[in-house]
Formats: sequence, structure tokens, C-alpha cells
Amino acid sequence: MKSLKSDLVTLAITGAGKPYCSQLSNDFHQLIRAQTGVCYGRLGSGLPSPADVVALCKQNNIKRMRIYDPDQSTLQALAGSNIEVILGVPNTDLQNVAASQDNANNWVKNNVINYPNVKFRYIAVGNEISPLKCMAGCPDFVLPAIRNIFNAISAAGLGNQIKVSTAVETGLIGISFPPSAGTFQPQVQMFINPIVQFLASKGAPLLVNVHLYYVYINNPESVALDFALFTASGITLPDGVKYQNLFDVILDAIYSAIEGVGGSSVEIVVSETGWPSDGGGQATSIHNARTYNNNLIKHVNGSSGTPRRPGKAIETYIFNLFDEDQKIPEYENHFGIFLPNKKGKYPISF
Repeated sequence: MKSLKSDLVTLAITGAGKPYCSQLSNDFHQLIRAQTGVCYGRLGSGLPSPADVVALCKQNNIKRMRIYDPDQSTLQALAGSNIEVILGVPNTDLQNVAASQDNANNWVKNNVINYPNVKFRYIAVGNEISPLKCMAGCPDFVLPAIRNIFNAISAAGLGNQIKVSTAVETGLIGISFPPSAGTFQPQVQMFINPIVQFLASKGAPLLVNVHLYYVYINNPESVALDFALFTASGITLPDGVKYQNLFDVILDAIYSAIEGVGGSSVEIVVSETGWPSDGGGQATSIHNARTYNNNLIKHVNGSSGTPRRPGKAIETYIFNLFDEDQKIPEYENHFGIFLPNKKGKYPISF
């Protein structure tokens, strides 16, 4: 996610002129305490082997991981590790998987069934597909691909263990202030509404990539840095709801949007969030990255939830395990929490 509609954050939130596969059930989010996971992107130089990465996660009490494609060496390393996994169906595979049930069955056989000792938690069918982007028909493939992967998972007897969803960006939100008025942009409703309704019918969550750093840099005059870093004292919005941080504002705007299209039972899993330690001016620093990620972990692992969905932890995956130096712009290279030598970039506790 690279941007967010400005009305989400013009609230930013101002006041008095100052910016203020383990066994799952349909209600699993209410029954278990969240354990913050990590995203394992591999677009970096000199990264450790997958086996070393899995060992590093176990040493640091990281019990959940998102991977973006079915890399065979990574899946082999995860086997028997007891780490729960979000497995991505890459965007490049969507057309093939959507084309036929047989194609989806083969994908699931090759990448899920063939790894019985990997604890798959979710299958993320596509990442940040959006009608707002020029993707050559890709949005049309997402829901058929989700259906076909779901059918393949169910036919394999894994429907109660592995939930099938997709990962979206917050840029799909249109009206978003106050969060209680959140709706999807008109241009994306034919895309996202049926997806939300399908997830609701199957008891599956919606995966959302929530990048507050992008919100901040795209709205520097209206977004308070401390509000994004979980260090503000909080503000009360015009609808009378008090928010302690921008993270909850964004989640509740999305909750309002999905509730409005038939997704009242759908939970949000934050499938990416993080803060870069360099590459984007003063806001990108070791201090801010450490502050954001440590405060994030405390918040999402607690029981406060959000004002709209209070009283429960928020399943969240920190982006990223390592810096990925093959990306642009420069700050995209600096989201990692560990260095390639497996040393922590800064203290962080899971």
C-alpha cells in the first residue's frame, strides 16, 4: 500500500489546530490471543538461508510468518517448525488458478498438500490487487481464484484448518472520516463487495496491508507523527469516539466499510505493517522504526482491540523480517527488523 485517501487522516487528526495450519473455528479470533508474526520477503541481497531464517524466528519467539509465494526451500524449512504460515498465491498465478478447478487443485496439491508438516493458517490469493491500478484484468481473477482455492482446500479435508482470503491495501477505502462512516471507493465496490461477502459466508478474515508510514509521508501536514507511532495521548473525533492511535482509526474505517457490504462477521488480519529505519528523511530512523514496531506489538497483543471491535487482540504481521534492497523507492529497502547477519537492527520483543 502506497497511499490512503486523505479524508481518512485529515482528522489526524486535528484538534485545537494541533494534530492530535492450526485448527481454527469460525470464532477463532475471539478465542485465542494474537501472536504477532512477521513477513518474510526475499528481495534482498545476502539473506540467510530459509533454514537459518526459520531458526532465527524460533530463537526470537516468532510463531507466525507470511510468505508471498510457495518457495519450495522455504516450505521445506518450515516443515516441523510449528510456525503458522500465511502462504501467498502470487499475482502472476491468479489467472491460471482462476481458469479452472483442476488448476487450483494442482496448485494446492503441489504447494499445500505436499507439505503436511507445515502449519498453514491462511492462503492469501493475490496481494494488493485493485481496480484502481492498471493490472490487465487481474481484479477479475481474484474472486474466481479464491473460490477455486477454497474448493481445493475443502476437498482435501483442510477447510477447518486453513482459511482462504486475499490481501488488500487500504487505498480501497473512499469515505473514511470519521471511521464510523467508512466506505469503499465507488470504483472498487464491484471488486471488493463480492469478496467480502464470500469471506463472510466461509468464516474467513480479510487480510489488509496497513502501512502508516505511507499515510504519514503522503499527508505530512495533517498526520501527527506521534499519533502514527502510538505515542500520542489520543483524540476524540466528531462522532464522540476517542482514538489513541492512527492504526485503530484505519482499522475501524475498514471495519465500517466491510460491515456496510455484508461483512459484519468478517475479521481483519493485518497482513503487513511496519516502519522503515532509513531512506525517507527524518521520519525514517532506527528510533522511529523501533518505537513503531514495539508499540504495535504491545497494542495488538493486548486486549483493547479498536473502539469499533474492542476487547480482543489483533492478528498482525510485521513487515519485514529483513531489508529488501531490490526495491524502490529507497525507503522500501529499510523495513527489516533483522540484518542479513541475523543480528537485530534494534531491540524488539515478540
